[in-house]
Parts: sequence; structure tokens; C-alpha cells
Amino acid sequence: GIAPIRSYCRLLFHDKVGADSDGSRKFKGLAWLFMGVPYSKSLLYDDEHVEYKSKYPDQFKYDYAVSREDKNAAGQKMYIQTKMAEYTEELWDLMQKPNTHIYMCGLKGMESGMEECFSPIAEKNGLVWSEFAKKMKKDKRYHVEVY
Repeated sequence: GIAPIRSYCRLLFHDKVGADSDGSRKFKGLAWLFMGVPYSKSLLYDDEHVEYKSKYPDQFKYDYAVSREDKNAAGQKMYIQTKMAEYTEELWDLMQKPNTHIYMCGLKGMESGMEECFSPIAEKNGLVWSEFAKKMKKDKRYHVEVY
């Protein structure tokens, strides 16, 4: 679930160990959280996400996929892969950078959702998503903790 990512976000944006001596954050990149829940009342740590976005607008983004309440433009339930599909080009461009990491935590079915989301753009770029993901894993840039 969200616990490993919450811990990581706290390191990047909250805890003293993630701060430089001048008070700025050591992390200089972009963290983009996609979180899926069935109902909005199930959203955990939203106050923290709002705070990080407020304090670090150029470094933290978050998007929620609320499957029993939200639908995409095609009328489909809003799952994480559905929400990510709204940003396919931007996410694909980020994945081309060697310093981009993907952390996936949650249910096992999430990996097939990534394939569903990114296979078309990978193919458009002359690649096969499963091979691209395998290379990211080999390069220690694609981290999966599913159950």
C-alpha cells in the first residue's frame, strides 16, 4: 500500500535528515504520486500531500484515482492506470531520463495496469513495454512491492 511511499515522501519533504544545513531540501527532483482508492473517504495522508504540494510545487505532484466515484472521459472507472493515461506523454518523457525511478506498491494487478497504460506509447517509439520495464528493473529504476 501507501506506507513505503509515505515514508519516502517524508524523507524527501519533511524529515530533518532530508534537509540541507540551510533548511532547503536535499532532493532536487520531481516526485509524482499516483494513488488509487475505491472511495475518497479512503484517501490516506491527503493532508501531507497537500502540504508537500503547497511547500514544494515544482517538486511534488499527486493524482488520485477514486475508482468507485470517478470516471475518465470514456466513462470508465478511474483506476491508477486510467489516471496515468491522462499523462502518458509526460510520464513517458520522464521515464526516458536515467534518473527517473518508478516505485509501485500495492496489489499485484498493478503491473498489468502499467503495461496497459504504457504499451501503446512504447510501441509508438519502437519499443515493447515489457522489455523497457525489464531494462528499467535491471538498471534499478523500476521498483515493485506488490502483494
